[in-house]
Amino acid sequence: MRRQIVWLVAATTSVVVLAFVIPLALLIQSFARVGAMGSAEQEAQGAELLITSLHSDPRLPDLIAGLDSRTSRSATSVVTPDDHVYGSPIDVNDPVVVRGRTGPPFEDANLPSGGVVVRSVVVEGSGTYVVVAKVSRAVLTQGVWEAWLTAVAIGVGLTLISVIAASMVVRRISGPLREVASVAHQLRSGNLNARAEPAGAAETRELAEALNGLADRITELLAAERAAIGEMAHRLRTPITALRLDAEAVPDPELSARLSDHLTEVQRAVDTIVKEARRGVRDDLVVNCDATQVVRERVAFWSALAEDQNRPFHEELPVEPVRVQMPASDLVDLIDICIDNVFAHTAEGVAFGVTLSKSGDGAVLVIADQGPGFQEGSSQGREVVGRTGVGLEIVEKLVRGFGGTFRTSPPGLPGATVAVSLPLAE
Repeated sequence: MRRQIVWLVAATTSVVVLAFVIPLALLIQSFARVGAMGSAEQEAQGAELLITSLHSDPRLPDLIAGLDSRTSRSATSVVTPDDHVYGSPIDVNDPVVVRGRTGPPFEDANLPSGGVVVRSVVVEGSGTYVVVAKVSRAVLTQGVWEAWLTAVAIGVGLTLISVIAASMVVRRISGPLREVASVAHQLRSGNLNARAEPAGAAETRELAEALNGLADRITELLAAERAAIGEMAHRLRTPITALRLDAEAVPDPELSARLSDHLTEVQRAVDTIVKEARRGVRDDLVVNCDATQVVRERVAFWSALAEDQNRPFHEELPVEPVRVQMPASDLVDLIDICIDNVFAHTAEGVAFGVTLSKSGDGAVLVIADQGPGFQEGSSQGREVVGRTGVGLEIVEKLVRGFGGTFRTSPPGLPGATVAVSLPLAE
């Protein structure tokens, strides 16, 4: 916006300056021409007066020569009736001399050689004297180019001043707008504490206040939703706990164990659903993270349990950071769900591995184990008593929500593999 406004001001100022400079240049040229022709006309009138007064005086040639030498702006010549020339040399057959003898006085400033003023003086008994005062082209344009350059310099200076002033004004307008845009980007990236400082024009201050009000409203809604989710989690866990106590009180040990297993699966599903519901109300809303660091931290977290169960595991991670378009909290949930499935649905001692690599414009995360694999008819999960498949469904929904892809190994093959591809952050 700033560039467009500055260019508009520069163009407008240039048009205004040209509208004044062009007529001023023509006026300067006209003034120079009028001044030069006026000087020539004065000399011609002086010579005419000398001829009228002293036409028979022998000093007339010297007086005409003195009049001609007084100024260098014009050359004054007098042609007598008997073709003698006083003052500056001139051809007696020159067209202006011939025209002066036969016609009325005249002046012309558009001759190729410059300007000329011609006067004829009729002396009774002697004949017609012709007075010619010539002005060269250089004299007619004397000082014009300097004046034109000065006018152009003033015009350019005025244009530069207007551009600088416009840039300063636009900067005062665009600066607060950029601050508001910066705060909007921070809010989009998850920093809900960012607030814009109302400054600048009234409209910009109003925009900043509206953005701050929107951020406050979002914070209030997230707090209300967080409270509702917490209450939902509490209301779901309370009856499950009561059911668990009732199951433990069942006299039949086999039935009690089976009911406890079912409740464990229900508890796991409820925890996963609540975690998924809470994903939209977390404080950390940053839309990208370093996948290498997150995967390394989660593998280190699960390694303690893997050592307790004598599970061999390995990790293959790139050395450099791999930033993906997913918040760190969501990537943590994704990894935890997949690794938790390995521990929940394979026997102790079964090995697993986690691999992260770059592929084109995405990052590929693969979590694989050496267990029995996915069975026919399962919902992207293992056919285990009480297994609902909710975890991997949530993972798939989470990955696709950020523009990634999700796939699992075909059912019936040994070893279960979950591979997700996430787009790289810009």
